[in-house]
Amino acid sequence: MAVVYKRPTETLRPVPTGFCPGCLHSTAIRIIGEAVEEMGQADNCIHVLPVGCSTLNLLEWKGDMIGAAHGRAPAVATGIKRSSPERLVFTYQGDGDIAAIGFSEILSAANRGEKFTVIFANNQTYGMTGGQMAPTTLVGQKSTTCINGRDPETMGYPIRLSEIIDSLKAPYFIARYSLANPKGIIEAKKGIKKAFTYQMESRGFTFIELLTNCPTNWGMKPLDSLKYMEETTSKYFVPGVIRDKGAEN
Repeated sequence: MAVVYKRPTETLRPVPTGFCPGCLHSTAIRIIGEAVEEMGQADNCIHVLPVGCSTLNLLEWKGDMIGAAHGRAPAVATGIKRSSPERLVFTYQGDGDIAAIGFSEILSAANRGEKFTVIFANNQTYGMTGGQMAPTTLVGQKSTTCINGRDPETMGYPIRLSEIIDSLKAPYFIARYSLANPKGIIEAKKGIKKAFTYQMESRGFTFIELLTNCPTNWGMKPLDSLKYMEETTSKYFVPGVIRDKGAEN
């Protein structure tokens, strides 16, 4: 029987994931690992981890990793990439980390056009700390700190971080993908590989937003969370390539 898929062995350890059942963080880490491995960058890659569910990558990721304080992964990645420009450097950050406490960090790095890649997992909640409202929590979406749903009159509107970064001149590649279905996962992996390729060519700052879920804190069964992503999340955070300077040349 022909082998159609095998787990990446150079980038991921042969251990169970630490994420909750049905969580798409595990899918995101898998396709990142596949991209790094297929590009032959497993021994040249540095993975910057902030605080949040992404910290569980410590259990699964096989390559070099450096921890950062909450929200400060872009600052750490800046130092690494500037001192070792030949390395493939990426951060993997959740919405609470990147769009709240780390908001100034990501905007500053993007505005400077730092030549590393940011991968932003957007599940609209603070997953690790109890399901509080995040900057990306949708209007009407419930959390432990907005039990009746987000009210824009008192809580503001969800932040579209990719579009904010698109308002800056320096970023080279910005794209958003949904991991709710196989097509989106395939497109996301292609986008990650393109971002990594642009980085290794020293073209500029690259930003990938991945729409993910959180069945535990959303209070949904995994399949129901995928349906919610298709019917609700993707309507507000519309998937697609937002900027590709490489395609313009």
